[in-house]
Amino acid sequence: MKKITLKATLCGMALLAATGCAKLNETVYGSKSVDAGGASSAADLNGVYSQLNGQADQANTYALQEHSTDEMMGPTRGTDWGDFGTWRKLHTHTWTPSHNQVNDTWDQLNIGVFRATQVITRATSDQIKAEASFCRAYFMFQIVDLYGQQPFRDPDAPNSSVPTVMNRAEATAFIIKDLEFAESKLGAAANIGVASKAAAEALLAKVYLNKAVYTAATVGGPFTFAKADMDKVIEYANAVTAAGYTLEPAGKYFQDFAWDNSDQSHGNIFGLYNTTARQTGNAKNRWKMGLHYNQTPDGWNGFTTLADFYKSFEASDERRGVAYPGLTDKVGLRAGFAVGQQYGPGGVALKQRGGKPLIFTEDVNINFSTEAQGIRVFKYFPHPNADGTVPDNSEDNDYVFLRYADVLLMKAEAIMRGGTDPLGQTAVSIVNAVRTPRGASTLASVDAATMLAERGRELYYEGWRRNDLIRFEKFNDPVDQRPLATDKTKTLYPIPQRAVDTNPNLKQNAGY
Repeated sequence: MKKITLKATLCGMALLAATGCAKLNETVYGSKSVDAGGASSAADLNGVYSQLNGQADQANTYALQEHSTDEMMGPTRGTDWGDFGTWRKLHTHTWTPSHNQVNDTWDQLNIGVFRATQVITRATSDQIKAEASFCRAYFMFQIVDLYGQQPFRDPDAPNSSVPTVMNRAEATAFIIKDLEFAESKLGAAANIGVASKAAAEALLAKVYLNKAVYTAATVGGPFTFAKADMDKVIEYANAVTAAGYTLEPAGKYFQDFAWDNSDQSHGNIFGLYNTTARQTGNAKNRWKMGLHYNQTPDGWNGFTTLADFYKSFEASDERRGVAYPGLTDKVGLRAGFAVGQQYGPGGVALKQRGGKPLIFTEDVNINFSTEAQGIRVFKYFPHPNADGTVPDNSEDNDYVFLRYADVLLMKAEAIMRGGTDPLGQTAVSIVNAVRTPRGASTLASVDAATMLAERGRELYYEGWRRNDLIRFEKFNDPVDQRPLATDKTKTLYPIPQRAVDTNPNLKQNAGY
């Protein structure tokens, strides 16, 4: 893990060298104006899309959204995964304004906003401008969700000006405007790696569903969900349905994440498009971060889920785990949650490095765990060869940001919160439509607790758990390895101290 961390650090240094300190400062602090060169091209737009690749990393945005929840933790295993406490602090809500991943995430997302703004400012093509507007909205959505403030430089502002800062409500309105423009100009896309009309509609639904959180008088709630906002969620969700997206049929839940999801998925809307020849933002981290050293393929033996979260699934629920054809029969790995004795190629029972059976256990300690403790999660998985070997280019799975099941559950939640569906669907009918093909039992009704639980079961490890817990006012509740409730100020991360020190328009978030 130390090697992985060093590699990530070196890559970050390379990124800074490639983009230049002036560009980074433009994004976060604002020392220069946006380049007013020629019209934006497709190559410039590719630079915006490339900034999304960091979303597939096991660190930064993904870690801030997952490790802080009841869904994931990164236990220290002897000398492995200590990393100066970076993972433990996220799970225990003890981060500070100098936390490395709080800082790095801020930089990565704001670089995305900066690059998109450059393209939008110079674009003469509505298509290019609309795609860049969608991407800027995505980056801003993450910043607003995580940090609650958005620094922004008007491209026409003088070089000497300090970037203004939008508060959470102002930034939310800005995001909606960007997405409305994108939605009006975009159509279908060739693959999920290109912004589409449906992607803009899905993200608009996400923004309106969380609008009460982003405009609340008090950080962390209580929240009042306006009917008009819930009606907008339903409107955009219905538009995505009309575009032809559907749920995967019974027995095919993991088809959305498998190596052939580019061709086989019916519900993936937007993400990172990968092939055997193009793997710029691949999903390999999602299986590497949990695989034991002696599994095939080998891994980093890191993150786990929490036993209570695992136990929220019915035994019949496909989402809990299945033997996946072409995977389990070749290398022994199952899709979903991995607990108990683990097997390798040929069904051979695997062992730990010391010779003990490799049995993943429910019990795990965040400060000190053995190499076999903790339930692992393999929602994405590699494509083995027929002989059971796993080639280096096996990570051609598309990585998904937005998918149809999420849209349906957002619609169900909006109805539960007072929205009206012109199609006449009910919250419980939608939730059951998601559950039934997964093999889960039918619910008689839904309330806030069951809705939150269902979102967890459907969307686990997809980077939405923190967002959901905050909206349901459950983020600060005690969980395994965090026995005490935390303050509601923890529903926002701190603004990096160096950013506050450089831009006087940024004010540190409450509690820090």
